[in-house]
Order: sequence, then C-alpha cells, then structure tokens
Amino acid sequence: MNTSVATPRPGSAPIRVGLVGIGNWALHGHVRVLSLLPHYQLTAIYSQRHDSAVAAAEKYGFTHVVNSVSELVEHPEVDLVIVLTTAPQHEAAVRAAIAAKKNVYCEWPLTTSTAVSEELVQLAHAAGVKHIVGLQRRLAPHNRFVADLIRQGYVGKLRSVRIHVSMNYFQALRPNSLRWTVPAENFSSVIAIYAGHFLDMLFAATGWPTQVAGLALNQFDKVTIKETGEVFDTTAPDQLALIGTLADGAVLSVHIEGGKPNGSGVQIDITGHGGDLRISNNSAFGDIGDNYVIKGAHGDNQPLDVLDVPASYDRVPAAELPSAVLELAELYVAYANDVAEGSHTAPTFDDAVRMHKLIDAAMKSTQDGQFVTLD
Repeated sequence: MNTSVATPRPGSAPIRVGLVGIGNWALHGHVRVLSLLPHYQLTAIYSQRHDSAVAAAEKYGFTHVVNSVSELVEHPEVDLVIVLTTAPQHEAAVRAAIAAKKNVYCEWPLTTSTAVSEELVQLAHAAGVKHIVGLQRRLAPHNRFVADLIRQGYVGKLRSVRIHVSMNYFQALRPNSLRWTVPAENFSSVIAIYAGHFLDMLFAATGWPTQVAGLALNQFDKVTIKETGEVFDTTAPDQLALIGTLADGAVLSVHIEGGKPNGSGVQIDITGHGGDLRISNNSAFGDIGDNYVIKGAHGDNQPLDVLDVPASYDRVPAAELPSAVLELAELYVAYANDVAEGSHTAPTFDDAVRMHKLIDAAMKSTQDGQFVTLD
C-alpha cells in the first residue's frame, strides 16, 4: 500500500475543470487522470467536434457540454481551464482564459513561438491567474528521486550529463493523427515536443545549461500520410544534437531522434567526481509497465546497482494506467497542492518560455555554427 498518496485537505472543494479539446491525449491521459484524482471535478467540455464532446461527457460524467471557448472560460462552475488542442490553437484559448481571469493549464508547446509565449506570460501575471504548462515529466517519481540523489551528493560534483531519447514514430510514413506535426510553422515536430519534455525533465534534476551548441536536422524531408497517401514537403527537424555546459561546468551531451526503427527509448548517464547514475526506459512515451530503471555506484570501477524509487515519491492512487499517464497525474497532484498550500511546484508558463528559448538557441546555433549563451 502506498501511504504517501496525496489527498485533498478535509473540507476543501474539488477544483472544477473545463476542457478545451478532446483529442487522443486528452482521452488517453487527462480525462483518466482527472477522473482518478479526488482533487478534481469534471465540469465542462468544449470541442470543435461537438459529437466527440457529447460522447466524452456521457462516458466520463462532464456536467456541461458547451458550444464555444468563450462559453467555457466564462462558465461560473469552471475554476481551471485546460487547453488540450494542437499547438497552433493554444494561443486563442489561453488568451480567452486569462481574459476571463481563470486559472489555465496548457499543453506543451505553449505556443508556436517564443514571442507569443512571452506575451501570454505577461498577460497571465498581469491578470493574477495561476498558469501551468504540461511539462509533467519533471515531476515523475523517478525524476524527483534522481534530483534528490544529486542534491544529496550521491555522485559528488557533476562532471558530465548525457541523454539519448529516440522513438519509432515520427518517421517518413505517419498516421493521419500526426498530420499536424508536419508543417514546421506548427512547432510540433519530434524536436519541439520531445526535446521540450525530456530536457525539462533532465534539467529539473541536474540544473540548466549556461551555453549550448546545437545541430538540428531534417532527414525526412517528405512525409506520407498513411491513410490517404498524401505526400508533404517538410523542413521540421527530426534529429537534434546538442552540447554545452551546465552552471557548475559539467559537460552536457544531448541526442534526440524520431523515426528510429528499432531499439528506441531513453538513456541518461550522470557522472560526478564521486559516482555515477544511469536512468533508462525502453520507451520514450511510456505504456503500462514502461517504468524508469535507476542504477548507481560510488567509488571507482564499481558495478551499477539498481536504486529503487522509494514509495514516498509516488503521490498518485493505485491504478492500472500507462506510466506516461501517471506522470501527468503527478503534475495534477502538484498543482492541487500548490492551490491548497500556496506552493509553486507545478511547471508554469515561465518554464515554457525558458524551454522555448533553449530550443531557439539550438536552432540559432545550427544556423550560425556557434555556441549560444543562455540567460
């Protein structure tokens, strides 16, 4: 039994949520998480596909199906607006929520450009609303445990950090459900999405780089839609190599690639003056049972032993859900705790802007062939 599961404060009202968008990830992840956690109440839902919204409401128990974004954000029974559309559609819904003085969650990428994301941060701060971005992997139990190990000196002073992330999908042949990832202007490539998620996860544990040099390449310049046979030209990058240094001088090495036919997954190696950590997963997304394995060693030339994540790091009620969905649940637990306790543990739009700027730096370095200094 997990005795560390977070529960709402006695007598506290659940956070009433309104969803904008009801696509695959909304149903696969968000709705199941929000139904699982007692901190939340499914109140309202809006989708351009009205029939899908009605079906979701009937299946999961939403109280209201509304006919527009404006009706949802103005609804008196909605405390938190959750924006789950594609990246090009995020801006309009987030602006509407902020204008209505409603707290707002938005999936990563926040928007398709750094400048627009910065403007949304300014608007949210001016309106005094809470804002959350869906960079949930930083809050996964394994990552919080790794961060604590580093802070507690398990490896000593950091010397190097290396991460490799790859996935089978995002190949030259893609399903229609990934059509929106093809245009570069949608900022929805494998690099925009997965670099954001995994680099945020990594740097939440190790600290952020101070300078980077990057190489972002497109190796699938034509993408075919599997169901229709349509062929599109694209310049959206599908590989990113990045080197740099962290604030304490540790060397950073990053390789993220989409469309890897076999043997994909995640491997992170963290080396310090006093030891090593290796964090791995055979999946970059995370289905049921795709859990991270942490290994570590002290001293010189020692075997890496498995370090089990203590049960206290798991704050989610027991459920047979994919590991990626449980990571999302940890974010929602963190936000509920922030609301109740006045803390600041859930990632915000400010964190999204920081990631936007890092990816911008990688693209600028690709063009200029030089290191870029980060704020």
